[in-house]
Amino acid sequence: MQIRFRNTPGGLLGFIPPVTRNIIIINTLILIITSLTKNFMYETFALFYPSSPFFRWWQPVTHMFMHGGFGHLFFNMFTLYMFGSVLERVWGPKKYLLYYMVTGLGAALLHTGVEWLQTLYWQNIIQTGEASAAVAAAASMRRMLMTPTVGASGAIYGLLLGYAMLFPDSVMTLIFPPISLKAKWFVLIFAAIELVMGLSGGDGVAHFAHLGGMLFGLILILIWRKGQKMYTQY
Repeated sequence: MQIRFRNTPGGLLGFIPPVTRNIIIINTLILIITSLTKNFMYETFALFYPSSPFFRWWQPVTHMFMHGGFGHLFFNMFTLYMFGSVLERVWGPKKYLLYYMVTGLGAALLHTGVEWLQTLYWQNIIQTGEASAAVAAAASMRRMLMTPTVGASGAIYGLLLGYAMLFPDSVMTLIFPPISLKAKWFVLIFAAIELVMGLSGGDGVAHFAHLGGMLFGLILILIWRKGQKMYTQY
C-alpha cells in the first residue's frame, strides 16, 4: 500500500490543505455574518425539523457551516484542522470533500430521524395521555419545532471516525485530562459517550447528529474498502 500526500501552497494558511482551509474560512465568515444579522441567518440557514415553519430544503447542507458562537466554531475548526488535514492529504480534495459532505448530511438525517421518533411519542401522549401530560408534550413539540440546529460537529465526528479507521493504532492525547490512547479506543469511547448522552437528553446538544456523522462515515469507508478504493484519489 502506498499513500500519496499532496503538497500545499505556501503563504497565509497555505500549510492547510485547500478543502480544509476553505471550510475553515467559510465557517468563520458565516459566523461573522451571523453575529451581524442574528435571527435572519438562524431562521434561514440553521436546520429545523421539516414540519417547522422555519424549515427550508437547503438547511441540511447550510446548517453544517453555521455555529452558535466563537467557542463552538473554534473547537470544531481546530479538530477539522487536526484530523481533516491528514485525511485530505491521503484521499485528495475531491474524495475528502465527498466524505465530509456525506457525514454532515448523514448527521442531519439521523438527528431528524430521532426528532421524528420524538414527535411520534409526543403525539401519542397528546392523544391518549392525561391533560397535564398532554400539555407538557405539546409544549415540548412546539419547542423542538422552533429550535434550530447548527454546527459542523456531525461531519467532525465523521472525520474522527475516518482517522481512526485509517490510523487505528496512532496515539492520541487529550489536553484535559492528559490521557493517551490509541485512536480506535478514543473513537469507541466518544461514540459510547454520545449514545449515553443522547439517550439521557436535556443538555441541548445534538448527540445523535454526532453519531450520525460517525455512522455514515463508517458506511462510506466500508464501501470504499470493499471496492478496494480506500486509498485511491479522485
